[in-house]
Amino acid sequence: MTAREELKTKDYSTSFTVDQSPDQVFDAINNVRGWWSGEIDGRTDELGAVFTYRYQDAHRSTQKITELVPGRRVVWRVLDAQINFVKDQAEWNGTDIVFEIAAKGGKTELRFTHVGLAPTIECYGKCAGAWGFYINDSLRRLITTGKGDPNDKES
Repeated sequence: MTAREELKTKDYSTSFTVDQSPDQVFDAINNVRGWWSGEIDGRTDELGAVFTYRYQDAHRSTQKITELVPGRRVVWRVLDAQINFVKDQAEWNGTDIVFEIAAKGGKTELRFTHVGLAPTIECYGKCAGAWGFYINDSLRRLITTGKGDPNDKES
């Protein structure tokens, strides 16, 4: 695979390491209202649960929790999405939002990947920028200080 082909298939991913335990990281991820802005309706901490997210008129999506392994992994499947600042407003449909948690040398690593959010889709720039803030800043703050910053940035 050439570098150009790899870029076309590369999903958005980011990671960081914290001093908190894998269980603390897992609990913070599942406290979605504590780190992601907008209106969130439904349970965000139960396997099989479906929740909706809406930010003004820019973005709405419905996620189903398809994996929930305490201290290890959380996966949301995007069942339906409408992103109003791109031509194909359904770009997120069928994508997976994956949180992988691993103990590493007395610390905990969180790796976030939005499978299907690749550089080839129109919302990549704005969506990757928003995820970068929500994961690396807001969620990380929630994990390390107990208080996220969900309303600092639009998504």
